[in-house]
Amino acid sequence: MAGMVEKKLEELGIVLPTPAAPVANYVGFVRSGRLIVVSGQLCLGSDGKLIAGKLGAGVSVEDGQRAARASAINVLAQLKAALGDLDKVTRVVRLGGFIACEPAFVDMAKVMNGASDLMVSVFGEKGRHARTTIGVSALPLDAAVEVEGMFEVD
Repeated sequence: MAGMVEKKLEELGIVLPTPAAPVANYVGFVRSGRLIVVSGQLCLGSDGKLIAGKLGAGVSVEDGQRAARASAINVLAQLKAALGDLDKVTRVVRLGGFIACEPAFVDMAKVMNGASDLMVSVFGEKGRHARTTIGVSALPLDAAVEVEGMFEVD
């Protein structure tokens, strides 16, 4: 049924933004066969403002989860630009998360759940995915979180 994913996004109160333009020499997504890889997306909220800072130094785990969710929404915006219809997604294959944090911060996985939980909420069982989460010293524009994704599509 066409529009099921869009309906789910609406139920969740999510309006996909216009996909962010790349800030360097790369593209927002690449399709190869039945796979689409979406470049890392920063945590721009629905207000267009960046959720900035480092986990463990002014950004709480809960704020980090909101940042990861915002990044995942931006991943979905790129995916929609690639496909036109999110119902063409047959599987969320993998998410990669980069969490800007202090060296002693160890709850990166909890932060990244903000993105993972969104994918499962939106796509159901086909939203369950493999994942890598990495703590880093800094991200572009002082972003708190960056998320990338790989999707299988029709």
